[in-house]
Amino acid sequence: MKVLTIIGARPQFVKAAVVSRAIARHNENHGESQIREVLVHTGQHYDANMSDVFFEEMKIPSPEYHLGIGGGTHGAMTGQMLEKIEAVILQEKPDVVLVYGDTNSTLAGALAAVKLHIPVAHVEAGLRSFNMRMPEEVNRILTDRISTVLF
Repeated sequence: MKVLTIIGARPQFVKAAVVSRAIARHNENHGESQIREVLVHTGQHYDANMSDVFFEEMKIPSPEYHLGIGGGTHGAMTGQMLEKIEAVILQEKPDVVLVYGDTNSTLAGALAAVKLHIPVAHVEAGLRSFNMRMPEEVNRILTDRISTVLF
């Protein structure tokens, strides 16, 4: 099984560290049913203090793809991420795309996957502020709606 994990912001790095370690433990104990995780870092949080330090301190595997998309408007950022994540999905052909939280990276990853008929697993699903003026609330609602599995 191949899991494509989309991350881009600090809270996602923290959650991904736990899941990546669980996948590694699974693979150590279940030789015949390996899970291959492919990490994709969108670059939403892109400087050393907002990104690199988390990978080092939390021993997160280095991303296989670093898209380098940081800054800009919500629409521009999400659009660039959607395009680049779609290319990664087409190349990697994952069984599932795993997204975390409510960032532009989350929405872009979920949209790219669902449009290519790849199941989406959303960690931190169902949280609501009920404030549609918050971009994160829009991202949460849309990601939940198009996800296959909600955690």
